[in-house]
Amino acid sequence: MRGLDTNVLVRYLVQDDAAQARRAAKEIEAGSDAGEIYFIADVVVCELVWVLDRAYGYSRAQIGDALEGILQTRSFHFVDKDLLWQGLGDYKKGRGDFADYVIGRVGEKSGCEKTLSFDRALKGDVRFEVL
Repeated sequence: MRGLDTNVLVRYLVQDDAAQARRAAKEIEAGSDAGEIYFIADVVVCELVWVLDRAYGYSRAQIGDALEGILQTRSFHFVDKDLLWQGLGDYKKGRGDFADYVIGRVGEKSGCEKTLSFDRALKGDVRFEVL
């Protein structure tokens, strides 16, 4: 197993740098065909969402579609795929950032009653207390 950094996933998805996109696709697709597993850390998924939103102007729907594709890829391994799916569901329904919903889910799983935040977009979410 080898890990994937955010920039490799960005090139693979966005295809904005032709040479790097080809290299990323070749590695991921050839490795997947050969049975290789690629680890994607939760922080990489959060950073990917941020980059797609801020740097590339992806809509929430486009980001949701991209994450669904990544989470459904058999050759990609995550620390807690179910938690990421839950965070994605929260993101699709809510107004907050994906990373905030992952933070809320991690907190809940770790025994937190609430996660304190100043982010008004999280108001009304049961996992957060907005200060």
